[in-house]
Amino acid sequence: MKHWESVLISPNTSLRDSMAKIDAEATKVALVVDSERHLLGTVTDGDIRRGLLAGMQLSDPIERCIYRTPTIARIGESSAAILSKMRKLVLQQIPVVDDNGRIVGLKLIEDYLLAQERDNWVVIMAGGPGTRLRELTRETPKPMLPVGDRPLLETTVCRFVEQGFRHIWLAVNYHAGQIEGHFRDGKQFGAVVRYLREGKRLGTAGALSLLPEFPEHPLMVTNADLLANIDYGAMLDEHVAADASATMAVREYEYEIPYGVVQIARGNILGLEEKPVHKVMVNAGVYVLSPDVISKVPRETFFDMPELFEALIAEGQPTRCHSVHGYWRDIGCHDDFCKANSDFPEVFP
Repeated sequence: MKHWESVLISPNTSLRDSMAKIDAEATKVALVVDSERHLLGTVTDGDIRRGLLAGMQLSDPIERCIYRTPTIARIGESSAAILSKMRKLVLQQIPVVDDNGRIVGLKLIEDYLLAQERDNWVVIMAGGPGTRLRELTRETPKPMLPVGDRPLLETTVCRFVEQGFRHIWLAVNYHAGQIEGHFRDGKQFGAVVRYLREGKRLGTAGALSLLPEFPEHPLMVTNADLLANIDYGAMLDEHVAADASATMAVREYEYEIPYGVVQIARGNILGLEEKPVHKVMVNAGVYVLSPDVISKVPRETFFDMPELFEALIAEGQPTRCHSVHGYWRDIGCHDDFCKANSDFPEVFP
């Protein structure tokens, strides 16, 4: 909801004014906040009705009617995760708060049912041989391995379509016929699907050189071996707002050093830390590229996306990151494949 501030009220707002606010904005809810916009709770027509039945007057402050434990979403939570929560709990709206509990938005079910149509192209890199899953990919390309009740690549295509992206290119090489036979022209998935046919492996960026023309709008690019709940539209909008040349999705990754770490200076022990956990940001395999960046990709040459970013950075081009916080799994090995299948019913109901 774009103008969510219009449904903010204070605990001292009267029942009458609260009802008028809910009715005027057609959100079916008002958000009760303190002076610093910390979310105190929500109020609906039903909350007010119960207050009146309990003897309250229309001139009384709304404070006694507040529902103080509403379901919330955290800033950075993906649209898919929020929509899943709405479906499970049969909710029409969910307030969004930051890490300090301050209200930063209100998501309505209509926001997801009426996805913004986008003219941006999407390129999904689906040409790799899936070497690390060789026992499963001898006869089947990794993107077509079943995760849940459908091929992994179908979930990715459908996620883009659900978010308003209709123009999809699939870069194919290994067992390309299976992918083309499944998706054909894309009509059955609500999209226009076309193919970039790699005569040889071109890496995670090289297939962009096969595009028949430069796109008119920023281009979404993703690896095909990801199972992820990412708000692609939000990532694209941030890229455009920042006037960036390239944007990379990143996520936090934790790893534990399996030993006690000793801090030393000049032969003296300054401290000890047993099995510390370190946090770093890693490449999540999803990108937005401005149209002119495509010219930096060498023609039909093996070329990975990190090489493209390094070239842009060396030229002083504006490159940005976009943090993703929802579900994300790189289907790189057999354990990842098994975990993705066990997670699928919960993440993609």
